[in-house]
Amino acid sequence: MEINRKHDQKTVDGPADYFTGTVTITGQFQRPDPSRVGGAIVHFAPGARTAWHSHPAGQTLIVTEGVGWTQVEHGPKLEFQAGDILWCPADRRHWHGATPHAAMAHIAIQESVDGSPVTWMEKVSDEEYLAGEPEG
Repeated sequence: MEINRKHDQKTVDGPADYFTGTVTITGQFQRPDPSRVGGAIVHFAPGARTAWHSHPAGQTLIVTEGVGWTQVEHGPKLEFQAGDILWCPADRRHWHGATPHAAMAHIAIQESVDGSPVTWMEKVSDEEYLAGEPEG
């Protein structure tokens, strides 16, 4: 059994190429073969969000704090909150983040395929982020 103690976990800033706004990533992990599971705890300040991206085996988000928005390309913008669990199917282009007025944190869990858990794309523009009222 392995325990990664909270006080030993590193917190890093979300890379500016993949996030807009203030984002921190804590406890990032990738399990060794034969497992393909990896994840992290991600905190988003109000207005912060991911770039468009996809996951080859899908992604689960367990929301631990606050209120956020997510959208799959060509789908409605959806609102979620602490206690919700989100699933984005494999290879679906999407984004997620905090709302403009509330911070949000989630645990992200995904699997690697051919050594990669994610494909990053362009940033979500302010116009895309603010377009339309969220459902949910």
